[in-house]
Amino acid sequence: MIHSRIVPKVIQLHILFVFLALLWDLAYADPLHSNCSTTGNDAVNSPFYNNLNYILYSLSSKASVTKFYNTSTGNDTNRVYGLYLCLDYVTSESCGACITEASKDILKLCPRTTEAIVWEETCQLRYSKKSFFGVLDVTGNIPLKNKRNISQPQEFKSFVNVTLNKLANKAAFNLLANMYATGEAAFQGKTIYALVQCTRDLSANDCNLCLQSATTDILSYSVRARLLSRSCFLRYELYPFYGDTSNFYGDTSKSSVSYLVVGKQGKKEILEQGTVQIIGDPSVLDFHHRHFLRRYESKSQEFPHFNLASIQVATNNFCDLNKLGQGGFGPFYKGILSDGKEVAIKRLSCYSEQGLEEFKNEVLLIMKLQHKNLVRLLGFCVEGEEKLLVYELMPNSSLDVILFDPRKREQLNWRRRLNIIIGIARGILYLHEDSRLRIIHRDLKASNVLLDYDMNPKISDFGMARIFVGSEGEANTATIVGTYGYMAPEYAMEGLYSIKSDVFSFGVLLLEIITGKRNAGFHQSKRAPSLLEYAWKLWNEGKALELMDPLLIDSFNRGEFLRYVHIGLLCVQEDACDRPTMSAVVGMLRSETVTLSQPERPAFSMGRFTDNGAPGPECRSVYGLSISNIEPR
Repeated sequence: MIHSRIVPKVIQLHILFVFLALLWDLAYADPLHSNCSTTGNDAVNSPFYNNLNYILYSLSSKASVTKFYNTSTGNDTNRVYGLYLCLDYVTSESCGACITEASKDILKLCPRTTEAIVWEETCQLRYSKKSFFGVLDVTGNIPLKNKRNISQPQEFKSFVNVTLNKLANKAAFNLLANMYATGEAAFQGKTIYALVQCTRDLSANDCNLCLQSATTDILSYSVRARLLSRSCFLRYELYPFYGDTSNFYGDTSKSSVSYLVVGKQGKKEILEQGTVQIIGDPSVLDFHHRHFLRRYESKSQEFPHFNLASIQVATNNFCDLNKLGQGGFGPFYKGILSDGKEVAIKRLSCYSEQGLEEFKNEVLLIMKLQHKNLVRLLGFCVEGEEKLLVYELMPNSSLDVILFDPRKREQLNWRRRLNIIIGIARGILYLHEDSRLRIIHRDLKASNVLLDYDMNPKISDFGMARIFVGSEGEANTATIVGTYGYMAPEYAMEGLYSIKSDVFSFGVLLLEIITGKRNAGFHQSKRAPSLLEYAWKLWNEGKALELMDPLLIDSFNRGEFLRYVHIGLLCVQEDACDRPTMSAVVGMLRSETVTLSQPERPAFSMGRFTDNGAPGPECRSVYGLSISNIEPR
């Protein structure tokens, strides 16, 4: 039995601990913030609300895979647009947990509203009835300040302004930054830790404008502050809130991490992977800075730069006997390195519009993309006028070599063809949504799909469009890179491209794979000038099985074949807005329970383009890239 005189002390201690815990939470926990629309509401069981619940579920399920994602669902006035952003330093697990919590909170704080945003400690979640993807929005910015006094406030304000502007510039305009940057700098014996980040649907210019606006809103005599915005996030503190500093100095594997190094001579410069500079005398840098530089040098060896002489030896000076094929950006050669490793070497036949450093940074960025359905880029060479890319060698060559050869095509039974189709779809989905870049391939075709020992597909040339025309944010380009027969009509005729351009190319490729016939140069009968129109006619006549490659007669599945024809026709719709996204395509391929809409006449089927009306807002911006219908000429 506990003595009665002890009980009050136990209670007092308990109360003390609870009080201290509350103080700790108040000091370090970011209070939840939200912004709800004041107009419009929908009943709990309305179509809009049902779509909202689906969007929140979709975003939550995606958050453990990628730290930024946007999507939409529904039709007309019931369409819902949703987006989330996790701060880049958090783990995937933490991102998933944060968005799951935000999904619950946004329904509690903003019940039955048509537009809302909620900010948690390390993430934000937003939805609206109107499309906001790729649109800069700095209205309703929320500054959170700690107005603790500091000596020399004007100097401190100027110092913070310079620091944040540098980080904003790096986050927005450096390809390696991924619209995120952190840095630290010394002021009056204190270390200022700062972080900036934009939603990745913004253009580089809009990201910079958002962060500049955030800096203006937040600047005061505060020693710590943060700014919550719909389009970006900004924060600075007197402690390393974005992680342990020793870890940041020691781990340079994250390309998005930036470093603001301050030498004893007072010179400041942001250091980040790909642009390391030593400021002043390296001997005066402290231990952490020297350790960071050593780790950077060792990490850079993971991305080897081959010298031209070694590649000339490997390819027997680009001998025609070693030529594997010709791509849209130059020929491929087989090479054997000095260690006996077999590689494929692409010799770029024209020059990038980028400068040398930009070209190197772009290649390094692409080298970091990892997916089982992408060909791995091993290194590069830039010497004189030569620009060469070194890839892993695929032993079964490209898909077109086997698919369009009557004898070799026998190797591709129905199961292998399905595996190839699904693998290509997953690879393109990764490029569109799940990689650290948002890459539109722009030249997806059978010759750019390589096959490994087990006939698994690997997409090649997936970064070439970025290298040759730059990572432009505009959707209209005078530089058309693509192949006749695979190019979407809006791209071929007007230079307008988006993720839906790749979907069109995928649809053509899918139909080629299951029929064994090329779309370009198609001469099946006088009834149709292209494979696409031939497939459409047979589909409408209920004779789609006539499309089947005769070599599949003993291995194909009738229901699967018809479904894949159906999916292929949906992908090649003339209006880009009518084509599904690659995430939707992957869902269709993997599940027979997904209901497919009825396809319309595919592009080029009448030899001209028709005006189906102006596209809605959701069709004007796909991941920040505009698309539109093609007007008759």
